[in-house]
Amino acid sequence: MVEPDGNGSLAIKVRGLTKVYGPQVVLRNLDLELSWGNFLIVFGPNGSGKTTLIKALSTISRPTEGEVSVAGFDLKRNPAAIRRNIGLVTHQPLLYGDLTALENLRFHGKMFGLTNLEERIEKVADLMGVNSFLGRKASILSHGMQKRLSLARAILHDPPILLLDEPETGLDQEALEMLGQMMGAGERGRRTVVMATHSVERGLALGNRLAILSGGKIAFHEDRANIDEAMFKSTYGRFTGVAS
Repeated sequence: MVEPDGNGSLAIKVRGLTKVYGPQVVLRNLDLELSWGNFLIVFGPNGSGKTTLIKALSTISRPTEGEVSVAGFDLKRNPAAIRRNIGLVTHQPLLYGDLTALENLRFHGKMFGLTNLEERIEKVADLMGVNSFLGRKASILSHGMQKRLSLARAILHDPPILLLDEPETGLDQEALEMLGQMMGAGERGRRTVVMATHSVERGLALGNRLAILSGGKIAFHEDRANIDEAMFKSTYGRFTGVAS
């Protein structure tokens, strides 16, 4: 994994990102820059392309056109390096159902070659409150427990960048508070987070950068300190046509 300052000031750089599925253009010539240490919330209604953006940044989906750089690595030339430097949480927990929660974490840690694996598991399990069900198979866990486990897995290798697609879905209040803690700086400092959500209240409470995805582009991108809740809700409605 890279140290944040090792590849310049930008954690994420996107130029002209376009993603087409058949006749549908989901992302259209999208540009985005995010410096290290920022927590960007990407807002947008369902179908606006939030998930597609997260998939492109995480190498799950290759762009139809455009350039994507994450942690200083180019998506086309070095996707494996990007995957080593991100933690990812998607809509689906993507756990191995026949493995226990502990086995899922061990498998993930071994893929990243962690030498302090058991210590890391203990740390993230405590942080996300999953200690009590580490011995249970993932398939029998509730959705909320699976989401907690997937969040623990995402930070197991202490990645400098987190990419999160509506991670708050299915979490109880206690887990939501844990979510805020785990998305902080991390051990290496200056952790960068991109979180997609349609929950304005939750996003405003967490992020220090705010963006609105509309028409397949970043239609709005501003520092949280420069906009209050009422103003943002009005702006969100203006760009999306959806009341927040």
